[in-house]
This record gives sequence, structure tokens and C-alpha cells, in this order.
Amino acid sequence: MLTGVTRAFSDDIAIDLGTANTLVHVVGRGIIIDEPSIVAVQVRGGQREMLAVGLRARAMHGKTPEPVEIVRPMRDGVIADFLATEEMLRQFISRAKTMLGFRRPRILICVPAGATPVERRAVYETAASAGARKVYMIEEPVAASLGAGLPIDGPNAFMVVDVGGGTSDIAVLHQGNVIQARSLRVAGNAMDEAIMRYVRRVHGLVIGESNAERIKIEAGTALAQPNGRDIEVQIKGRDLRQGRMKSAVLGRQHLAEALAGPVQEMAEFIERALEDLPPEIAEEVSKRGIVLTGGGALLDRLDVALGKRVGATFVVPDSPMHCVIKGTAAVLESLAERRHLLIAP
Repeated sequence: MLTGVTRAFSDDIAIDLGTANTLVHVVGRGIIIDEPSIVAVQVRGGQREMLAVGLRARAMHGKTPEPVEIVRPMRDGVIADFLATEEMLRQFISRAKTMLGFRRPRILICVPAGATPVERRAVYETAASAGARKVYMIEEPVAASLGAGLPIDGPNAFMVVDVGGGTSDIAVLHQGNVIQARSLRVAGNAMDEAIMRYVRRVHGLVIGESNAERIKIEAGTALAQPNGRDIEVQIKGRDLRQGRMKSAVLGRQHLAEALAGPVQEMAEFIERALEDLPPEIAEEVSKRGIVLTGGGALLDRLDVALGKRVGATFVVPDSPMHCVIKGTAAVLESLAERRHLLIAP
């Protein structure tokens, strides 16, 4: 464990490089960056120029004389645009260094449990190119288990399902060791796409991803049964037949129906993970409760809907969106004791 003096001047950084958001935690300081994983790109003379990242990129959209494209360099939890991801990491790391004045940092960065060796290597090399002195990696649900405060070093078994933007990741830990880790590329983005398809099919309207995400956050639910949150949301989109803007209203029943597909896929994914465990471990996990983390865990009644389908109890900890970054930072703070949780690039 780092001493108080060492922590105060630490140059270690934990990064949750997510499809939707990137969080940066400096050991001894806490989370100093929590911004969307986006890059503002402009093409000049046939060359792509990276103008800004995160919130600064979002602020530029539609406010410059020349067109600026907003790029999401991460897709399904892995790098889709290497140059944009490298620039995003470089600017976030540079901002942290400017604030804290440290040297090239050691970085612990998390990746989906199902990332391939090629995808892991891409993350490793991108972080190294962005200015890291040393790069370590950990699987997202493993970090989430520590961030959720689970006593993973004890005799009990735990299952964590981390529902991010691009992937839903499962980790099962027993006596401090990872005995299962896997990913499903169905998560928050898939929910947004399901809402877009539903609105197109039922109302004949075309809406964008940002509008679908807003609908999900404001009124999305995994179950239609009343629970005191009787919300309706008005949407606007382009009518497929007439080509003009038109409005419609979505209620709880509509959104539960729209999201039924992704929720069912997640339930089947969790069921397969339980079936592949030793019977005694699966029984213990089911009785103790499966922990839901990540931004997707905030979907209204997702824990209840998964519980009904899987036949197990689901628990959502406080601040589920911060479990991965908190756990990543905890590993970095006690790297010698937690080195066995790291994965090779």
C-alpha cells in the first residue's frame, strides 16, 4: 500500500476507457476526469485533424465556421479508431499532468472481459503511445467487484455483471481469484438502438442515437409494472412517409417492449455463465446475489427484470457507474498484492 507521502505525489493513473465515457483517477487525488469518449475531428486538405476531446469536443459541435465531425473512437468496449483514441488518451493524460505536475505516469487501464489478444494489445500500445511510462491492464468486471466493495479475498464466491455502453461483462471471483470472465456485446448502446428500431417500426419515425439515449435515461424501464414512476416522454423524429418532423409519446409499456430484446439477451448471457460454473459455486452466487454495476445498471427495474428471468437476486450498489474506476484505482494502490488480477497485453 502506498504511504501517505507517496500517495500525495503519486504519478499513477487508473483509466476506465469506456465506449460512452472515460474516467481518469489519479492515486491520492480521486477522479479528476469524467467525460464522454468523443473526439472532434476536422478534415483539412485531405488530412484529419483532432481538435478536442471529451466535453470540449462536445462544446464545439455546430459552433465552428467549418464542419466538425464528432467521432466515438470506442465501439463495443474496444478501439475502433486508433488515432482518435490515442489523441483522446493523450489529451486526458496531459490534462492530468498539467493539473498535478508529475512525470510520465504508470497507467492501469481496464478492458472488456471478452477482449481478444489483438484488442488488448491495441489498448496497451495506444496507452503507451499516449504517454504512459508503464501500462497494466485489468478486466472491467474484476475491477468492478472491488469498486463495489465485495470481500473477494474471503471464502465466498461472487458474480459481477458490469453493464457499460458497449459490453456487458461478467466476472466470477472465488477466494480472491477470477474463475470466470466473459463479455456480451449487448449493453447501453444496444438499448439505444432497440429504442430507435421500436420508434421506427411502431411510429414510422427516425430518431438519432443521442435522442434514443435521452429517452432511455429519462423514461426507460425494463419492466412495465407500475412502481411509482409513471413517466411519459415526447419524441420528435422525421416521418418516414411524409419526410417532415412529427411527434409521438412513449410510455412505460412502450419502452419496456422496446427494451425487451436486449434485456432478454443479457438474461440468457447470465444464465449461460451460471450453467458453466461448478454447481456449488452457481448456487452460492445465486443465493448471495449477483451484483450489477456500470451505467446500464441504472436502467429502471433492470435488476428486477433480470431476477425474474434468471431466477436469482440482483443487487445494485451505490454509484454503479464508478465501480470500475474505483476498483481499478484500488488495484493500482496495492499493485503488489493484486498483481494476480492483471491480464497480459
